[in-house]
Amino acid sequence: MSTSSVTYTATPAEKAWQDHLLLNDFYGLLDATPRRTPMRELISTVLSHRTTHRDEELAYDRMLETFGDWEGVLQAPTAELAHAIRTTRWPDTQAPRIQEILRRIKAEQGAFTLDFLADWPVEQGLAWLTDMPGIGLKTASLVLLFNFQKPVLPVDTHVHRVAQRVGMIGPKVSTEKAHHVLLELLPKEADVLLNFHKHNYWLGQHICFFAKPDCPRCPLKGFCNYYLEHYGPADAAALAATPLQWQGEKLH
Repeated sequence: MSTSSVTYTATPAEKAWQDHLLLNDFYGLLDATPRRTPMRELISTVLSHRTTHRDEELAYDRMLETFGDWEGVLQAPTAELAHAIRTTRWPDTQAPRIQEILRRIKAEQGAFTLDFLADWPVEQGLAWLTDMPGIGLKTASLVLLFNFQKPVLPVDTHVHRVAQRVGMIGPKVSTEKAHHVLLELLPKEADVLLNFHKHNYWLGQHICFFAKPDCPRCPLKGFCNYYLEHYGPADAAALAATPLQWQGEKLH
């Protein structure tokens, strides 16, 4: 389907697929090679809640530098662990959660590993992960998609905001429900789902802001409901002025 055939009246599935194609060009394709080990992905994502990437990385590094390994983190005085991860938003809440997560993994698996999730069905893996403190559907989906190439779609506030503004999901669809609604619009392929998640995350982070989105720079303006409502139909000049590739701050 060409770009010109997708307009403001396109179906949610048509918009989702065109979003995927355009943002692949805009940001560049990512492969599905895991960026982190499963344990690091899990604990780092817990640390990242309402925290900048820089502060999340600083907290993770301080934690391991201070306590050495996962066993050291588990056995550490909770107050000292909270101090080590103090750059996160809620260190006093996250410290006991991290220790409980580690305690349960070690008790059930005999080691600090999540490798068994590779062999589990998606629903079983999601249920097991979300049963632990501080781990919601987004975090569980990130681990299963990024580390084990499972056909799930993480939806955070950025992805949710973009999807609603463009018209891929309705205005009353919650972030939790959007995990399932958006997943049904896309092929159940890990590389597609990973790129869709990361690209829309970046778009929400750097262009489709919560307040004062930078709509003129957005490559989705030709079929975005929000753009239509606030700017009117994107004319040829507006579309021609849209950057074809991302030029801006470093992405992570």
